[in-house]
Amino acid sequence: MKIIAIIPARYASTRFPGKPLAMLSGKPVIQHVYEKVSAMIPDAWVATDDKRIFQAVEQFGGKAVMTRTDHQSGTDRIQEAVIKIGSDADVVINIQGDEPFIRTSQIETVCRLFDDPQTQIATIGKLFTDMDATDNPNSPKIVTDTRGFALYFSRSVIPFVRGVEHKDWMSHYPFLKHLGIYAYRKEVLGEITQLPQSALEKAESLEQLRWLENGYRIKVGRTDVETIGIDTPEDLQRAEIFLKENRD
Repeated sequence: MKIIAIIPARYASTRFPGKPLAMLSGKPVIQHVYEKVSAMIPDAWVATDDKRIFQAVEQFGGKAVMTRTDHQSGTDRIQEAVIKIGSDADVVINIQGDEPFIRTSQIETVCRLFDDPQTQIATIGKLFTDMDATDNPNSPKIVTDTRGFALYFSRSVIPFVRGVEHKDWMSHYPFLKHLGIYAYRKEVLGEITQLPQSALEKAESLEQLRWLENGYRIKVGRTDVETIGIDTPEDLQRAEIFLKENRD
């Protein structure tokens, strides 16, 4: 199975403009991500709409491809990049450009999900450890079937545990947090980027609901580790401390 990794990286960000080029332990954030990914998947590319990011990637020896500025989602940017590169890969992995602590084990888990021929799209989840985190609408939840295929994703806490006080729900059900790494069979990626927005997607503001609503199957792997995403300057400061503590 031939795999290509695409790392979407935009310069514009409401909470943290220029985030991919922010310095973390002496290197741009995007370089940390690229080095982690390319160590496992040599055919790794950064897909960006900004020449500054493109040039930065080439300067540290990475591969980059310019994409349009008007994409509505990272998935659309991934598809354009795959076409421009002319890739003949079987599977395309989408790893966010603000995940400098992505683990090799997480990438391996996603790749292994395609051993199942029924897997069209793959992602991963991690069990929540407390109800406060589970209640956070910024952390989407996943419910799967007995074979590990996603039934639904929601910003609400799902499922509802009837007859139990909310604070005790975790002792009655293993709530699963969605982590934002995706992989797609190449032909499926081409199909899902042609779909119009769906009602569920608009309601929850979760793109993956468009795929489920149109009948695509998403296999969900499990991980025991949680990466530290960088969404704000404060996240960058925490990441710097994390690196320092783990280096020491």
